[in-house]
Amino acid sequence: MTNLMTPKSPQWWKKDDVKKTFILWILCTAVIGYVGVEFHVRNMVDPASETMSGVISLMRVFTWAAAPVAGLVSAICLTVLTSKRHYGDNPPAEADHEIRNSPKTAAVWVVVSGIMCLFALVAGLIVLQHDNEAVLDSQAIQVNVTGQQWVWNFDYANGARSEDLYLPVNKPVVFHITSVDVKHSFWVVQMGIKMDANPGYTTETAVTPNKIGVFDVRCAELCGLLHAYMQTKVHVVSQADYDAWLSAHAATEAGA
Repeated sequence: MTNLMTPKSPQWWKKDDVKKTFILWILCTAVIGYVGVEFHVRNMVDPASETMSGVISLMRVFTWAAAPVAGLVSAICLTVLTSKRHYGDNPPAEADHEIRNSPKTAAVWVVVSGIMCLFALVAGLIVLQHDNEAVLDSQAIQVNVTGQQWVWNFDYANGARSEDLYLPVNKPVVFHITSVDVKHSFWVVQMGIKMDANPGYTTETAVTPNKIGVFDVRCAELCGLLHAYMQTKVHVVSQADYDAWLSAHAATEAGA
């Protein structure tokens, strides 16, 4: 009598759909990482400070860190969409290696997700601490920023005041930011800093401009009917030009 034995099912990682998903995962991760980085960087403004350069670098790192997760989800979707359809009341034979109820798989997923979140938190805190070092710099320029519907006012240590911001290149500046009416958000676009302006409170942020030119200051918090027009310019000039502008406007304010 012939003893018929059921052929042993191959291990789950040797299954065709698993192999297919793994290959697609590698490909999707590479494509998503590259395209994501290029999309982010090409749609960002040219940096005018080390802070903005750090923001762009951080976006690159975070995009590549998230690419494997997005790649895995995409690979699974592509595998499902391109696989042979199964009809009937019973599951297909290849479904015997489902891993959704596997304790090991759940543990690996939780650990890897936790490590990625911890990495993002630590990296963000390091960058934030580095960006705010100038707040404690005794040589930094101090500028008071006041937001109100729908204009920015800038006050300097010698009494000068302007609606356009003037700064010297390669000199740290600390902004003391507040509002006289509703909540605004002080955003110097090309320098990568953005801080809320709250009525009755003063918040601080710091930056060191490293490029001479004219850049954008906008409000990033919906503050009323003309919110979109609450924008001005920041002029980054040489130290000599800044000193001359500051002296001229101090004299103007004194004469007024």
